[in-house]
Amino acid sequence: MKKLMNYFMIAMLASALMFTGCKDDPAPAPEKGDFATLSSYMVNNGLDLPDVLSSPSKWVVAPNLLADDGIVDPADYSIPGYHVFDIRQLDHFNDGHIKGSINVDLADVVAKANEVGKDKPILVVCYSGQTAGRAVMALRLSGFSDAQVMKFGFSYWSSDGDFDKWSGKTVDPVGAGDQALGSTNWKTDASTNLPSNDYPTWTSNTSDGAALLAERVTAMLALPWNIGADVPLADPAGYEIYNYWNATDYVKYGHYKHAYQMMPISIADDVLKAFPQSGQFLVYCYTGQTSSYATAWLQVLGYEDATSILYGVNTLQYTALLDGGSTVWKHSKEYPYVSTK
Repeated sequence: MKKLMNYFMIAMLASALMFTGCKDDPAPAPEKGDFATLSSYMVNNGLDLPDVLSSPSKWVVAPNLLADDGIVDPADYSIPGYHVFDIRQLDHFNDGHIKGSINVDLADVVAKANEVGKDKPILVVCYSGQTAGRAVMALRLSGFSDAQVMKFGFSYWSSDGDFDKWSGKTVDPVGAGDQALGSTNWKTDASTNLPSNDYPTWTSNTSDGAALLAERVTAMLALPWNIGADVPLADPAGYEIYNYWNATDYVKYGHYKHAYQMMPISIADDVLKAFPQSGQFLVYCYTGQTSSYATAWLQVLGYEDATSILYGVNTLQYTALLDGGSTVWKHSKEYPYVSTK
């Protein structure tokens, strides 16, 4: 009997130890997400940069009249086919805005898009068409794949008051857009080979692709993102600079000294290694609109210091671009607008 009791006590003690051990075991740590997690998710879901530039529609649209295959109704100068988000500051919005548009903070564009729904695509309006590129990238990465930027922003709608942000960078005063003329830091030689670097190293507490992307989009919308074209022109050696053009235009119109020619930018082509793993680098295009869109995408992937050169080569070699038939600012359309002041 005594031996039986000993066996019973040993069994009880073992059970207690097992229970205590299970109770004290820490919960397994959540799996981390990183660049590889996010980039794989984006490629598999059609969110590589070439895809979000073109699918299902081009990311930028000019505010032409309906009669000209455009989007603007000449009866009341509204844009009935879109939910129009104007992301300018409220006082500028109140000075003048498109009929039917709503004022939305940049940080809130995804939340507002979820609120208004998908019955119509979203058109984002800013001052120049550049900040809107960031908003539209956020929207396209968040399920609003037909969101678009209004080309050249509200500057293209009207030149009244302080609306036109483009002319002072390109044509007024005369020569404003030709800063690079005569500069020893503006070259027409061919690009050197792209460098090769490691991918960004960062982690998230979620490894779920959709949740990770949403987290990174929110972070992107709060990041700084631009620099004036004159700053790298004065000291291009102080920056890593990437020209987002084809090779022909890179030589034809010239480029910053030592700038790399890089097109396309894509995860699938494994060209992202051309960018530094960390630290600032600059991307530019013809108008600053495409580069604002592209740098937003790069920041989502973890290149948080990717920086867009404002107004692109329109403010560096405007006359050459104009003569060559490239994308250039010309003038406002002088459409009527709504004022709430």
